[in-house]
Parts: sequence; structure tokens; C-alpha cells
Amino acid sequence: MTKNIMFLLIIGTFACKTSEQKNIQDTTTSGTIHVSAELSFKSIIDQQVKVFQSSYPNAHILVEYKSEIECLKDFKSDSTRMIFITRGLNKAEELNYKNQLGFTPTFGVLAYDAVAILVNKLAKDSLFSLADIKKRLTGENPQQVVMDGSHLTGVVRFLKDSLTKEKPFGKNVMSAEGSAAVIAYIKNNPNAIGFVAMNWIGDMYDNSQIEARKYVKTAMLECTLCAEKGLFAQPSQATISKGEYSMSLPIYYILKENAPGLGSGLLNFMSLERGQLIFRRSFLVPAKMSFQKRNSMVN
Repeated sequence: MTKNIMFLLIIGTFACKTSEQKNIQDTTTSGTIHVSAELSFKSIIDQQVKVFQSSYPNAHILVEYKSEIECLKDFKSDSTRMIFITRGLNKAEELNYKNQLGFTPTFGVLAYDAVAILVNKLAKDSLFSLADIKKRLTGENPQQVVMDGSHLTGVVRFLKDSLTKEKPFGKNVMSAEGSAAVIAYIKNNPNAIGFVAMNWIGDMYDNSQIEARKYVKTAMLECTLCAEKGLFAQPSQATISKGEYSMSLPIYYILKENAPGLGSGLLNFMSLERGQLIFRRSFLVPAKMSFQKRNSMVN
């Protein structure tokens, strides 16, 4: 009888400890979560995660970079808590997740990037209208075009949805293995144009991007919102924020948490001053906070 009681106590104690271990959850500054992010945003997301983890050593953000469509597939699995892509959820997706999870994931814009048109440094043609770009993409103009990935990345989806629409890309359009490969191709092919997210080429402090700009440059695109016709703009913080550059690219988060966890902690960090300053320092446009230059007097 005594042995049976002791055995039951041991089993009960082990079960309690196992149950406690299973119930241990991450906090806003500690734990481990899996995140999927759009390939185009690798440069800026790497910076955000690096600073966040240096501030909170017990936080482990495991990021995988994929095409936008693969990120959305990951989000359906239990293991992926958060994704960063170029769009939010549509009504059907919101309803589907609410039925599956019992709550609707939150989503919103953290910052604005842009689809930059890359040309070789020696290229003579560096002014483009949207009509010019469409002709290149559909093959009506057969000059070579290269972009980041054969799968549906955010840049590819943007160009399809906003420019080519129902028309397929032409045979002159080729895919490269990521944005770095697009830049390398344009460096070696003076007659081609390429498309990458601006965070891969517009950071004035990044040594690799400074080196790349010795061989490639961003072309100017017609301003479709300007009152005066015939104006062109390069992608920059100023032209994106004023609507002068016609191909801005939002950076959306989509978060699957119904209680404060590590995903919420990362989102708060990226939404508040430190995270928004990282976007700004990378020459993107922060969406959550506006930073204004103020004149000051020094005695």
C-alpha cells in the first residue's frame, strides 16, 4: 500500500513538472519564436532583429527569408508566429483565421520602402515612365529585365498587380536568385534594367551598398501625382513620403498572438522610436512615427 502511494506521488510530481514546462510561454522580451519575412526586406529586417536581440539577450527571433507567397503559407502553420510582407490580410483571410484560431491576427504598415529601378552606371537611359516600364515587363520592348526571384516575391507581385495586370511577363524578363544577384547582373549588363526593394541599394551607410553604387544607379520614374507634368523622381525618403515616387512598397507585419508574447514585443520595438529610427536611418519612411527636423538656437 505504501509503495503504491509513493509511486503515485512520484508520477504526480513528474506530471506536474511536465505540465509546468509545457505551460512556460515566451514574454515580450524573452523566449523563441519563428518569423518568416519577404526576401526583399532581408536587409532591413536583419537590422531590426539584431538591435532587438542585443537589447534583450533572452529573446531569440528565428527569421527565414522567403517569397511572399511562401511567407503566407508559413503563417498557416502553428510554428510561424509572425510574417513581414508587402500587404495585409484581405477580408476572406481574416475570416478564415478567425474561424481557425478563434481570433483575427493583427496587421499594419511599419514603414514604406520602394521598388527601385536599377540601371548600369554607364546606361544612357535613366528616365522612365510607367508606360515604359510596362512595355519592358510585357516584352513589347524586348530589352533585358531582371528581378528578384521566380516565385511570387513582393516586388514581383507589385509589378504584376500595378502594371502588367492580366498580361504575362515577356520572354525578356528573367529571374535572379535574390536582390544581390539582381544588382550583380545589372553591374555586368549595361543594357538591362532591374527591380529591387530600395533597402538593398539606398542605404548611404551600408558599405556593401556604397560599393554597389559604384557600378549601378537608381533610375528616375515619372511622378504621376505631381500637378506639373513631365517631372521625374528617384526613390528616396522625401519622394516616397510626398507621393512623388510612383512605386512605393509598404512593409506590413502580420502577427498571430492573442496575448502579449515575443511577437508583440518585437512589434512594439519596431513601432516605437528605436525601431522607427532604424527604418529612418536605412533611408526608408517610418509609418508609425513622424520625425521632424527642428531648428534650435545654441548660445
